[in-house]
Parts: sequence; C-alpha cells; structure tokens
Amino acid sequence: MLAEKELRESNVQQNMVLTVGVFDGVHLGHRHLLSQLIKEATNQAALSGVVTFRRHPIELLNQKAALPYLTSLDEKVRLLQAEGVDKVVALTFNKQLAGLDAAEFVGLLQRYLRMCGLVIGPDFALGRNREGNVEKLSYLGKQLGFAVIVVPPLKIDGEVVSSTIIRQALAEGNMDKVVKLTGRPYSIKGRVATGTGLGRQIGFPTANLKIEPGWAIPADGVYATFTHVNGAIHSSMTSIGIRPTFDGKNRTIETYILDYSGDLYGKEVAIDVVDRLRPEKKFASVDDLKEQITRDIVKGRAILRSKGHLQHGNK
Repeated sequence: MLAEKELRESNVQQNMVLTVGVFDGVHLGHRHLLSQLIKEATNQAALSGVVTFRRHPIELLNQKAALPYLTSLDEKVRLLQAEGVDKVVALTFNKQLAGLDAAEFVGLLQRYLRMCGLVIGPDFALGRNREGNVEKLSYLGKQLGFAVIVVPPLKIDGEVVSSTIIRQALAEGNMDKVVKLTGRPYSIKGRVATGTGLGRQIGFPTANLKIEPGWAIPADGVYATFTHVNGAIHSSMTSIGIRPTFDGKNRTIETYILDYSGDLYGKEVAIDVVDRLRPEKKFASVDDLKEQITRDIVKGRAILRSKGHLQHGNK
C-alpha cells in the first residue's frame, strides 16, 4: 500500500501526538488546533505531527465536488512548520487508503508514527464511510493506548473558521474577511508569460501571470496587491478578469508593479492580494479606462501604505 510506504519512509524514532486533515489554507482555525497539538505534545514529552494529504480526498470520493485549492502542498508544509509542528507527513489519498476502516488507519499511525495522542475537532471523522468519529476514536484510543483530545472550533464574528468560508469570501472578493480568517493576505503564485501588450500600449505595462489550474482565484476586479519578485516586495495593482473594454474572452491575472522597470518574463512571482478596489467594468473608451486606472493607483497606494504590515517577507 502506497500510504504505508509513505508512512514507513517518515522514519519516526520518537512518540508523536498527531492531528490529521487536509489543512488547506492553514487558516486561523487550523492554527488554533495546532497550538493545542503542540501543547499536548509538550505535555507528553512527544513530538507534534500533522498527517495531511497530497490532494483533497474529495477529488477521489466525489469528483464533481472538487474544490479549488488555497495553498499548494509545499506552501502548506511551510506554513505548518512555521507554526512549530515538528513533522509533517503527506499521504497520497487513493482507493486503498479510502478503503481502510478507522481501526486500520489508526493502527498504521501507531505502527509507523508512534502515535500516543490524537488531537481533533468535534466534527472530525476518518476511515471508510467516515466511521472514525470522536466516539469511535475515543473507544479505539482506550483499546489501543492513545489519548484523544477534542478541540472546540475557532469562531470569528460568530462563524466557525473554515476553508469553505474562505473560498466563499474569495469568490466575493471580500479580502478583508480572507485576511481576518487566515491572518495574512491571499497569495497567488505563477510564472510571468507573454501577454497581449495592451497594458504597455496604454501606458501601464502589466505582468501576465500564468497559474496552474485548480487554484482558488478572487472575484473579477481590480485589487491593491504586493508583488514578490526575486526576494523583493513591490506595491502593485492587479486586475483579474476578461478585460471587457477590449472585448476580452479569456480570464487573465495581470499585475502593474508600481515604480518598477525590468524584464519579468519567465520569472516566478507571488502576488499578495490585500484589498479589492472595484469590480471589473467595461469602459466607453480607452481614455476613460486610463483615467480610472490613474484613480485606482492613487487609492491603491493609500491602501498599501496603511496595510504595509501585511507584507509577506518569507516567500
């Protein structure tokens, strides 16, 4: 079994307190759970560990319900480690893994990760048909010798923090809510590709960002952003949409980096989306569009100055 091979290769030599989940976005709700994980591991003189998945299980179980990702696997691992987790083990979720019952799954965790404790939320479930709920896992813990610690979910403004809520906020372009739930701006990463050159023609040269399919993208509109290039952070304005003034049809992500000159083609960049200035709009003329862009830049600069603390210096 592939999952067993992946667990064996983790080469754990010390008892571990674990949590299990997708952890897409590593938001404040996740970080709340992780803080309890680390605390429990410290209490048991054990290592803290996260068992996560390379792809979302829902992609195998219900392909029609596939969700856009908030973070790549590499970014997720980095964020989990930044919270102080000792070890992150990523498993490939396939039919064999999905077919394990709860006892079989936790048996693997004990055998290969030396699990002595399991930290979970109240709605957590694992194993075939999600049979391994809190009650079942608590029973197994007593039988097999590991503690089960249930952590209440984190609520902000009366709402449980979840990846689903964050995806909804992105789809609405509500970046203030995204920051409130994640503790940081939403980041889009990709490679700068050759575009149509329209931005340069009207005096605002943009970097056309190509990203892999399957990632959550904010609603169409114009955003104040920070762009990371070669380790430096630049104020920028980013347009997401189909460029209706030019009768565009394909959705693009184009960034105008303020006070910057240089060739970006082929470079990997990251864009931190700080705030939405306005929805996308079709203008009566190119001159009207240029005037609006000028106003957007003034407004965007003011927003970025006021939210400079949201800059990510660790891309």
